[in-house]
This record gives sequence, C-alpha cells and structure tokens, in this order.
Amino acid sequence: MKPIRVLIAKPGLDGHDRGALIIAQALRDHGMEVIYTGLRQSAIQIARAAIQEDVDVVGLSSLSGAHKSLFPKVVEALAEEGAADIPVIGGGVIPAEDIPYLEEKGVNKIFTSGSPTDAIAIYIKQMMEKEIIAEPKKVAHIGIAVESIEAVIPFYQNILGLELEAVERVEAEQVRVAFLRIGETKFELLEPLSEESAIQSFLTKKGEGVHHIALEVDDIHTRLKQYKDQGIRMINEEPKLGARNSQIAFLHPKAANGVLFELCQQGEEE
Repeated sequence: MKPIRVLIAKPGLDGHDRGALIIAQALRDHGMEVIYTGLRQSAIQIARAAIQEDVDVVGLSSLSGAHKSLFPKVVEALAEEGAADIPVIGGGVIPAEDIPYLEEKGVNKIFTSGSPTDAIAIYIKQMMEKEIIAEPKKVAHIGIAVESIEAVIPFYQNILGLELEAVERVEAEQVRVAFLRIGETKFELLEPLSEESAIQSFLTKKGEGVHHIALEVDDIHTRLKQYKDQGIRMINEEPKLGARNSQIAFLHPKAANGVLFELCQQGEEE
C-alpha cells in the first residue's frame, strides 16, 4: 500500500521550526513519508513543492501570529496551481477564536498547541481513507444526580415548566432515571438504587448536581476505537446498555479537564 505523503511547511518569516520537526518525525513514526520544506517559505513555493512532490496533505506550522494571513494564502496558491484537491491542515500557536476563520478560508483542520501528535496522524489517515468520523449529533441529555426523584420533580415540572416523559430503572447501573425534555435535549435525573451505584458514590463525594453530559453519536463502536487509538483515557472501552435501550460509554473525566462525558447511541425504544 502506498504510504501517505505529507508536506510540512513553515510559511512566512517565522524562524522557529522545532514544532514542525517534531510533527514531521511523529508522522514518519506512523509510516508516512514526510517532506519538510524548511523555513521562510512563500505560499507559492509551498504550493509548487506540494505538486512537485505529489503529496497527499499539506501541513502548515506557524508561531509568528501571522496564520490568519499565511494559511489562506497557501490554500489560494494551491487552487491557482490547479491543486485545490490537496487538503491543508495547520498548527502552532493559534488562538481558539481564529479557528473558525481559518476553516472558513479552506483549512481542513487546525491543531492548536498541545494537540497530541498521534491525533494529527490519525486525522490524516482517516482523511485519506475517507473515514473522518462525524461530530456528535447533539447533546442527548444532561445527567443530574439527585437523592430522590420525587423530591426534585416539583421544581422541574412546576417552576421550570418541563414535562416528565418517563421514569425507568436501569438495574445494571443500579439507578432510577427520570427524563424531562427541554428543547431538543433532555434532563436526566439519576437516583441511586443502592450503595453500589456510581451515582451514590458521586452523591457521597460531591452532593446533588450535574453528573455528566451525554453526546449523541451514530456509531459508538467506531468512535470508541478512534479515542482508544488516540490514547484518550476512557472508563468504558466497549459500549454497555443504558436507559431506553441505548448504547453508552463514558470517557474518563481526566480526559476532559474534569468533565464526565457520555457517548450515547440511541436504541429503539420499547
């Protein structure tokens, strides 16, 4: 199988390339062929090098703060040279507020400072294999740990004006669950059924409050494999049965700065 060829380039007057060299070596470790163009390259030089080297992807690195000007110029130069089909990714010291602008200008993906090199390599492989996983569809629900569903329901129904959809027991998790719809998502009230329940442990340590945020996904198995390949810490490496016949899995809160995220693939309700 032909290895993926990646051009790593430093556009503009940025004179620091340690980050670019680290990325180049990481991609080589993943079996890719990497061409590094060196420092202080113009947009047209980068575009022509990409074409001459017959690369699959162009990776741009910038630490100078000029990325909003330089990255779009490379995208434009590729288009002018008849190579608009070569995807461009970027990285470096890039403020979060600049990401939407750069993606709007044609940069496929931005990896900010601190992004794992494995994540960059996996993204490139998925892009080449056309296996980019779609973003989560929506917030499926917000899980809230409570001592007693009956005790808190009046607030949600009478004060917030929400409708109670259903209450069910999930014996496998030793939890009783109440669903209240709010717009396109739901509140999920979680009451422990025993001392062995993870919700009881949460209540003992932190008291009542937000327990987790659930993201609805289409293919939970593929997404979990992606996270595992990226080295993301997980509580569940395989999905398990959740409420309403859904398949669920939790990421470890240390993977998300203390936030507990649940992945949820909806099942057919009985």
